[in-house]
Amino acid sequence: MTDMFETRKARASAWFRSLRDEIVAAFEGLEDTQGGGQEPGRFDVSETTRASDDGSDAGGGLMSVMRGGRVFEKVGVNVSTVYGTLGERAVQAMAARKDLSGLRDDPRFWASGISLVAHMQNPHVPAVHMNTRMFWTPSAWWFGGGSDLNPAIEYPEDTATFHDVLKDHCDRHQPAYYPRFKAWADEYFFVPHRGRARGVGGIFYDDLNTGDWEADFAFTQDVGRAFLPAFLGVVEKRRHAAFTEADREAQLVHRGLYAEYNLVYDRGTKFGLETGHDANAVLMSLPPVAKWT
Repeated sequence: MTDMFETRKARASAWFRSLRDEIVAAFEGLEDTQGGGQEPGRFDVSETTRASDDGSDAGGGLMSVMRGGRVFEKVGVNVSTVYGTLGERAVQAMAARKDLSGLRDDPRFWASGISLVAHMQNPHVPAVHMNTRMFWTPSAWWFGGGSDLNPAIEYPEDTATFHDVLKDHCDRHQPAYYPRFKAWADEYFFVPHRGRARGVGGIFYDDLNTGDWEADFAFTQDVGRAFLPAFLGVVEKRRHAAFTEADREAQLVHRGLYAEYNLVYDRGTKFGLETGHDANAVLMSLPPVAKWT
C-alpha cells in the first residue's frame, strides 16, 4: 500500500506541474497578442520552501508571478509539494470538518497542488481563481479544488460561458457533481461580514474520496483542464474593451472584497501559513492595488 501511494503521489505532483506549465505558456501567449507599447509580461519564477520545526526537508515548490503585463496586472501560478508533521492547530482544524481521528495518532502528511489567482488590467475582464490539490495522511487521502470567477463589472453571458465549461467537464464524471459543487462554491465563496458573494461563483469541492483513487484523480485533472477554456473565452471577449475611471474604481473596490475574503476565510491561506509554507507564495493571491470605501 505504501509503495502504491508513493507512485500515486508522484503522478499527482507531476500532473499539477504540467498543468502549471500549460497555463503559464497560455498566459504569456495572451501577453504576446495583446498589443500595446509596453513589453509583453513574463513570469518571474522562484523556488519556495516550507519551514520545518527541526530544519529537515519539508518540501516546497515554484512560485511564478507576472506583474504589470499588458493583460495581467498581477497573476500568480504556484505549485508545491510539501510534507512533514502537522502541528496541533492544523490537526484540530482538519478534524473539525471530517473524521480524522487517525491523524491525531500519526500527524504525518503530504500535500501537493496548484493554485492560481489572476488580477487583470482591464476592469471588464474578471479576476479569476483556480486550484486543485491532493492531500495524504497515513489514515486518509482526498482531493480538493475548484475555480471561480470574480468580475468587478458583471456580464451574465460571461458567467454563463464560464459555468457551461465547468459543467461540461463535471458531467463527464458524474452528473451530480456540477450542481453539488456549484452550490458548495456559492456557500464557500460567500463573505459573511459583507453579506454577499465575492464573485459569480464556479465550483468548489474538498475531502473528495469516493474510495476510487483513479476516478477521483481523473476528475481533479478535468477540473484543471476546464480552467483555460472556461476563462480564456471570457478574456478574449473583454480584453480590448475601453474603460473609464469609474470602471477602474469599481475594480479596485471589488479587489478590496477579494482581499478580505482571502485573508479572513480562505482555507488555503490558513493552511499554508499554519504549516510554515513560504508566506509570499501563500499570499500571492492578494491584488497589487485595492481600495476600500
